[in-house]
Amino acid sequence: MAFQAAIPPGGTWFDTLKKSFVDVPVDSSNGNAIPTSDFLEAAESLTTLFDLLGSLAFTPVKNDMLGNIKKVRDRQLASPGDSSTLQSLVLNELKTKKHTSAEGLLWLVRGLDFTSQALRHTLQNPDAELSTSFRTAYTGTLKPHHSFMVKPIFSAAMSATPYKKDFYAKMGDEAKAKVDMGKWLDALEGQVRVLKEFQERKEAKM
Repeated sequence: MAFQAAIPPGGTWFDTLKKSFVDVPVDSSNGNAIPTSDFLEAAESLTTLFDLLGSLAFTPVKNDMLGNIKKVRDRQLASPGDSSTLQSLVLNELKTKKHTSAEGLLWLVRGLDFTSQALRHTLQNPDAELSTSFRTAYTGTLKPHHSFMVKPIFSAAMSATPYKKDFYAKMGDEAKAKVDMGKWLDALEGQVRVLKEFQERKEAKM
C-alpha cells in the first residue's frame, strides 16, 4: 500500500515519491528492458496521486492499480531469477502457460497510460478543468476495455476531480510542480510506450 508523504517546504508532490519514473532506467542496449523492482516502486508511488485528488471516488481507481502491481510483484517474488525486467518476467511466465502477471501488467500499463494522458492534457490545456482532462484520457485509454459495470465507477471518479487551482495548491509550489510534472510525464510516457510495443509482440501475447 502506498501512502502520501508530507510535501516539503518549497517542494512539490513529486518530491514525496519513494521512486519516480524519472529514476527508472530503460536499457536501450537490451531491447529497452525495464527493471521490474524500480518500475513497480514508481507505479506504487504514483498511486498516491489519487489521494491528492481528494475524493473517495478515486479509491477504486487506486485499488485497481495496486491490485495489478501486486499481480506483477507476486510473480517476481515467486520467480526472481526470471523476473529482473518486466519483459523477462512476462515472457518467462507465459512459457509456463500462465498469464496472471502478464494480464496484471497489461492493465497496469493501461492505467498508467490513462493517468499520464490526463496529466499531459492538463499541462497542455491551461483553461481545461481536470474533469475534462481525465474524461478525455479515460475515453482514449481504459473505457474501451471496461465492462458496463465498471464504467460507471470510473466515470464517477472523473466527475469527482477537484478544480485545477485546488489541485495545484495540493501539489505544492505550482510553477515547480508544472516543471516536475513535465519531466515525470516524459519518463512515464516513454516507459508506457516501450511496454505497449512489447505487449504487441507475438511472443508477449496471452
